[in-house]
Amino acid sequence: MPQSFRTEHDSMGELQVPADALWGAQTQRAVQNFPISGRPMPRGFIRALGLVKAAAAEANGGIGLLPERLAAAIRRAALAVAAGEYDAHFPVDIYQTGSGTSSNMNANEVIAALASARGRRVHPNDHVNLGQSSNDVIPTALRVGAVLAVEEDLRPAITHLRRTIDRRARGLRKVVKTGRTHLMDAMPLTFAQEFGAWSAQLESAQARIADSLQRLRRLPIGGTAIGTGINADPRFGARVCTALSKQTRVKFVSAANRFEGIASQDDAVEMSGQLNVLAVALMKIANDLRWMNSGPLAGLGEVELPALQPGSSIMPGKVNPVIPEAVGMVCAQVMGHHTAITVAGQSGNFQLNVMLPLIAANLLESIQLLANVSRLLADSVIDGLTVRRDIIATALDRNPILVTALNPVIGYEKGAAIAKRAYREGRPVLEIALEDSGLDEKTLRALLDPEALTRGGIQGDAKGGAGG
Repeated sequence: MPQSFRTEHDSMGELQVPADALWGAQTQRAVQNFPISGRPMPRGFIRALGLVKAAAAEANGGIGLLPERLAAAIRRAALAVAAGEYDAHFPVDIYQTGSGTSSNMNANEVIAALASARGRRVHPNDHVNLGQSSNDVIPTALRVGAVLAVEEDLRPAITHLRRTIDRRARGLRKVVKTGRTHLMDAMPLTFAQEFGAWSAQLESAQARIADSLQRLRRLPIGGTAIGTGINADPRFGARVCTALSKQTRVKFVSAANRFEGIASQDDAVEMSGQLNVLAVALMKIANDLRWMNSGPLAGLGEVELPALQPGSSIMPGKVNPVIPEAVGMVCAQVMGHHTAITVAGQSGNFQLNVMLPLIAANLLESIQLLANVSRLLADSVIDGLTVRRDIIATALDRNPILVTALNPVIGYEKGAAIAKRAYREGRPVLEIALEDSGLDEKTLRALLDPEALTRGGIQGDAKGGAGG
C-alpha cells in the first residue's frame, strides 16, 4: 500500500511528510539529510529532552509568558515524550547537525502536535521552544540524561557489585592462596584480600563519579544562542532547573557561567573519563577471574565460575567464562567512546561545541553498558563462583616464594638458594628449609605459616625463637 503524505512547511519552504508522523518539516529535512547510521538518539536522551521541554513550559507558565492552559498542554505532551510513548516519532540520526538542532526541533514539532487540540494550535518555535535555543537545550538535555542514568542505573549497579564482592570475601576470609606478580608466584594472600582490592577499586570509581556529578548537574539552560540569554526571561533558567529537580527528584542547578556550558562540554568529558577509569577497573577484575578460572586442568583452576552455556560448537563439555569476556568487550567499547568524546569535547569554535549529539549518545551508552555488566558480573559470576580449595592448597604448599619470610633470619642469598632448590626438585619449601636453613621445624612452621604471612610484617615470635 503506497505511503500517504501531507504537506508541511518551514522557513525554507514546503516539504512532504508522512501523513501519520507527528513531526514536521524540520525533522523531515533531517531525516532526508542524515541517512548515516540508522541509529536515532538513545532513549535516555529523548527522555531528558522531554523533561527539559516540560520544565521549560512550567517555567514559562509560571513567569506568565505562556497562558496557563497552553503551558499545561505542552507540559503534558512533553512528559509523555519523556515517558517513551512517542519514541517512534524521533527518527533523527545520531550523526546530524553538531548542535543537535534537528533533535531539538524534532521534540518541538512532536510536542506541538500532541499539545494542539480543539482548535488550539501550538507552535513548535513560538510556544514549545519559548525562551530556548538548540544551543542551550541540547547541552542541558545531554547533562540531564547522563546525570539521571548515573544516579538511577550506574551507581546502584556498582553498589550491588561491591556488596556481592564484599559478601563473598567475608565467607572466604580464611582461605589463603598464592599471590601473583608478573603472572608468577608471589607471597600468599587471602581471597578476602584479593576480592577486597576489587571492592576498593570500585569504591574509588564511585567516589570519582560522584565528584564529577557535581559539575555535570550545572545546566546552561537560559543561555539561549550563545550564553547571553537573548529572548529568555532572566528568571527562566533557574526556574527550569527547579522544575527539573522536582520532576526527577535529582538535584540540578543553574550554571553560573552559561557561556561555558554551551561552548564547552568539559563536564561531559570529565564524566566520560571517570567511566573510562571504571572500565579499566572492571577489565582488571574480569581478567583476574578469567585467569583464576582457567583450565580447569591445564590452567590455574583456582575457582570455578558458573556454567552458563556450552563453550564450543566442536569440543563437547567445554565451558567458557562468557560473562567476564562480555565485560571485557564492554570495557573496550567504553574506552573507545571516551576517545570519541574527548575528540568531540574539543570540537567547536568560539561559542558552541558542534559534536553534541555524539557526546550525548556515547556518554549514555557507556553508562548503560557499565551498569548492565556490573550487575551481570555480580549475579552471574561473583555470586555463584566456587573456590577449588584442593588446587589452591597444593599450589600454596609448593610455593618456593614463601622462603621470603626467612630473609630476616637467614638472609636473602641463603633464602634464594632454598627457593631455587625447592622449585628445581618440586618439593615444598619447608622440606628444603629443614635441610638447608639450620632452623628447627617448629621455628620454620611458624615462619612459613601462609595464613600468618597474609598479615605482613616480620614474624616476631618466630624470629625470636630462631635467634635463641
